[in-house]
Amino acid sequence: MFTKVKVGSVVFGGVKPFVLIAGPCVIENEKDTLYHARVLKTICASLALPFVFKASYDKANRSSVSSFRGPGLEKGLAILKRVRDDLKVPVLSDVHSVAEIDKAAKVLDIIQIPAFLCRQTDLLIAAGKTGKVVNIKKGQFLAPWEMRNAVDKVLSTGNKKIILTDRGTTFGYNNLVSDFRAIPLMRALGFPVVFDATHSVQIPGGLGTSSGGRREFIPMLSRCGIVSGADALFLEVHKEPQCAKCDGENSLRLADLKGLLRQLIMIKKVLLKGGRF
Repeated sequence: MFTKVKVGSVVFGGVKPFVLIAGPCVIENEKDTLYHARVLKTICASLALPFVFKASYDKANRSSVSSFRGPGLEKGLAILKRVRDDLKVPVLSDVHSVAEIDKAAKVLDIIQIPAFLCRQTDLLIAAGKTGKVVNIKKGQFLAPWEMRNAVDKVLSTGNKKIILTDRGTTFGYNNLVSDFRAIPLMRALGFPVVFDATHSVQIPGGLGTSSGGRREFIPMLSRCGIVSGADALFLEVHKEPQCAKCDGENSLRLADLKGLLRQLIMIKKVLLKGGRF
């Protein structure tokens, strides 16, 4: 049985072409966060595309101790709350410890479990107990079918509001590859699947003290993700990726987003017309 997951008016696994989860990698400041959220909402509204805003309040797994991590739990959640309340859009952010869960659940519509932490039993169970939608990112080190264990941990709390995200698989040093079989394989677990096109072009630790990336491949991988049956697309976007404080190398330029989404919507409509998905 396949479970559709609803967040407000946004339905993962519904009849709309797909859901867009997007935003800058990290909250850099309140002004820019609200700017990105407003532009993203406007673009998605013009395309009748369901939208969830994403930005991290703390990037706890940066490569270097000197890397920018964000404003932290308290200030970051306050900014995300303003995005949610002022713009009336669902918000998503990642949690890194059980201690964060209660405060995060008061603001977030979707609690994200980072890929590196997708096997952390206590974190998954604490997230499930909130009753919020839980987005579990597949670890770069896991096979798609191994995500059944992560799903079962959340299900053990009685929470069935689960979505899964693929963000590539480790292939040698400082490299990821996307195996698009992962999308239908994880979807067969009974829950909607998101394809994270921007983290999939990341070169982890490739710049020594930070990760590199090949953003020119984001459109191609996005097309492949939609064709493979993804229910949602995850994109980190920034108005000036070269100036971003985190993951700029694998962020899509905000100005390029609308054209890409139009193309993806057309592709999905063709597939839906043919009855494939």
